Amino acid sequence: MARETDAAGSSGGAGSGASAQEFYGQWATVYDLIARYTPGVPALRRRVAAASRLEPGDTVVELGCGTGANLPYLRKAVGPEGTVVGIDFTGPVLRRAREHADRFDNVHVVRADATRPPLGGDPPTGGGDDAVARDDVDAIVATFVVGMLEDPAGVVDDWCDLVGPGGRVVLANAARSDRWYAPAANAVFRAIVVCSTPPTTRFRYEEDLTARLDAKIAAGHDRLRARSGAVFEERRHFGLVRLTGGVVSAADGAWDRSADEGR
Repeated sequence: MARETDAAGSSGGAGSGASAQEFYGQWATVYDLIARYTPGVPALRRRVAAASRLEPGDTVVELGCGTGANLPYLRKAVGPEGTVVGIDFTGPVLRRAREHADRFDNVHVVRADATRPPLGGDPPTGGGDDAVARDDVDAIVATFVVGMLEDPAGVVDDWCDLVGPGGRVVLANAARSDRWYAPAANAVFRAIVVCSTPPTTRFRYEEDLTARLDAKIAAGHDRLRARSGAVFEERRHFGLVRLTGGVVSAADGAWDRSADEGR
């Protein structure tokens, strides 16, 4: 049976805030249907699992797991002897994830902040703050999360540090397409971005939301490439979805953030 725990002190998450949690909580059921049954999305989730290079017995953590649409694919990859942990900050969304993962004994869902995942102790037992031992994590997966982060490069850097050299980090995110049919695809994409930006009470913004999203996606994926010794990349869904998987390199250890601060 899937276990659901609530990490102490974690009241927010990626792009955290009362409006974001309220928005995703209210639309959890609709979001779940879209996340599972939109044409082409199941294939994307299979590709995410494949890019993670998971083997039976591995431990994989999905940050910003939403309603848990990726969890069955990840569990299939690690097998019954592996461990899958899904982390998200919205209660109603996690309850949906638990419903779908409840048939598995080795799938756990934890309410916590994806930017500060509770990795460091024993697997969840219902009362502890730590979802899984940090040294046991073989891969981290985050789909459609980077665009909600205030500091995408910094957070991705932290995720790379968590898995360490040889660990895998996989990102899948949506940004504007640069293909020949981009104008039509991007027009639809912009409408989706505007309608899905909490609290969804405005249709006109002073800033270009898609341009801001593009910059965040680029920053996160660029950092993963910089930290990785082996990189897998793929474009899907009319060029709107970027899939990047990296094997964290041992060269130079953790990223020197002072270089970023000096820019």
